[in-house]
Formats: sequence, C-alpha cells, structure tokens
Amino acid sequence: MPAASRADAKIRSTATREIVGDDTHLTEEASAGSVGAPVPSRAVPTPVPSLLVIRHGQSLWNALARWQGMADIDLSDLGREQARSAAAQLAEGPHRFRRVYASKLARARDTASIIADHLRLDAPATDERWNEADAGPWQGLTPQEIKEQWPGFLERNRRPDGFEPYDTVVQRSLDAATELLGSIEPDQPTIVVTHSGVIRSLRRHLTGASERAPNLGGLWLHLVSGRVRAGHDFDPLSAAEVREFSEGPGQVT
Repeated sequence: MPAASRADAKIRSTATREIVGDDTHLTEEASAGSVGAPVPSRAVPTPVPSLLVIRHGQSLWNALARWQGMADIDLSDLGREQARSAAAQLAEGPHRFRRVYASKLARARDTASIIADHLRLDAPATDERWNEADAGPWQGLTPQEIKEQWPGFLERNRRPDGFEPYDTVVQRSLDAATELLGSIEPDQPTIVVTHSGVIRSLRRHLTGASERAPNLGGLWLHLVSGRVRAGHDFDPLSAAEVREFSEGPGQVT
C-alpha cells in the first residue's frame, strides 16, 4: 500500500497504567492456571493470549509512494532505522515478548529480524497468510498514475479486477491470528510484522474503523473466550509524548 515518507521519531516507552486497567473481565476469561516463563518484575503481564501486529518499516517503494502489493521490495535506510528504534523501545517497554513472526515479504521479514535480534529472540517464523494484499494491476503505480488510469476509483475506495478482495485478506489473516493466538499462553505476548493492507482489513473487520497503519504502527489482537478481538491501536510515531508505546489490551468487549 502506498505511504508517504514519515519523519522518524523517538518512541517513548514509559509505564503509564496497569495493562488490564478496568477490563477485569479479561483476567476472569483467561484460562485458569495458564502461566508463561518467568518475566522481570517490571514486566506487565498480558492476561490473555495477545499479539502485537505491526507494519514493517519504510520500504523503498513507500518512499516513492508506489503501491507494493505482493512486490518484494526492500526496506529503505529509514525503514531499518525505524525498526531499530522500535526494537530498542520494545526492549525497554512494559512487556516481555516471546516470539516474532512475519510475512514472507522482505520488508516485513527484515523488520522482524531486526526486532528479534535486538530482543534476543529466535529468528522470526514466516507465514504467507500475513503477506500484503495483492494489488493486481496497481502494483508499482503511484496514486497519481492510478487516478489517471482508473478515474474516481481511489476517491470511491474501489479496486480494479485482479486486486485481492477484502474478504480474502481478512479470512487468511484472521485464520493466521486465530491459529497463532491458540498456540500461545497468556503472558507470552508475540509480535507479528505484516503490512498496511492486512492491518487495515483486520481493523475494519474487528472494529469498523479503517485507518491506515503507519510504518511500525498497528494494533493489539487478543484471544478472549475463543474469539479474536481488537485491543488498542498502536502508533509509536504519532503523539509519542502522550501515548504509551505498548498500551496493552485496552477495552475489549
């Protein structure tokens, strides 16, 4: 998906509140007796199986505002720096992550590797179900080129023949999230590095909102009573002075 180059920013990570907050039902619905490996005393536990699903760092085509889709485009220098900055802040943040997963595309895979290396975790596992939506004939085009060749499509949020349908993206990524959440215990938060189109589709399906995720932004997903539910949005490059880098589950109903 196209994204204008965003200025890199230092990501704040200051403990601001208990991860559960007023959502005591999250703890009540978590499986009794499920415990993860020992964590530092400063770590804030996640009371249910949880994924932090984030977008890769800036790619070379992000910098040029070209739609990528399934094109396997490398990270830019800024994208690598964004990943290193995020990794450093995650290491200092309130959660101890246990594993990193990624799509099979280089921009997500390399972002995940940078994060995993910094957190001293195993090399990321990959799953093509987290790949970006196939952009079909729009792959490699700029928004201006799309407007010229498909007048009115972007303005009306239409997609051309050959563009992977929204429902297909939701189904494959939700299947991957459900499977992964079902394989981890509470207090084993896991990172998934994926793409803007995937995150936007999941957010729209789970919450009705459809904001595009910035580089390294995303959302939390949680398994509550056997269902995948959305938690807080996650945007480390926006309003960093007042937002926690990792806000935890948030309001889940």
